[in-house]
Amino acid sequence: MIGAGSGYTALGQAAKTGTLNDISFLDGRWLGTYNGGPIEASWTAPAGNNIVGFIRMIKNDQPALYEIFAFEQTDKGPVALIKHFKPGMISLEEKDVRDRYLFIEAKKNQALFEKDDVSVRIIYELRTQNQLVIQRGKMEDGKWAFVDLFVFKRIP
Repeated sequence: MIGAGSGYTALGQAAKTGTLNDISFLDGRWLGTYNGGPIEASWTAPAGNNIVGFIRMIKNDQPALYEIFAFEQTDKGPVALIKHFKPGMISLEEKDVRDRYLFIEAKKNQALFEKDDVSVRIIYELRTQNQLVIQRGKMEDGKWAFVDLFVFKRIP
């Protein structure tokens, strides 16, 4: 678990402006396990002021959940836009609703985003050239505490 001492901005400090290059390490295909089944992710390289990608979760050899990502460049840095779908491409969110995460800051091979309702923070981290980790953070006792949510290995 990583707390506020992870080197990231404390609550209430101004965010820094970033670019899609701060998350370009997402580029590629990734495979892991989650909730008893395989989880696969893929993201494109930055182009046209965006990065697109998906996460596909499988359970009992059947699709369980799809997440579709669009990271878009704004004047305040990248914004992560995410929609969730059940099998059959049935959206879990209403038509015009999506999760929105604002860029907070980046370090080498890491980027921190915060959900627009400030309930969750996400760290995307390239731990090694072939390991990508997505961590979820929640506020606990006045500090952000992070746990690994998804751990992926690069698919050659």
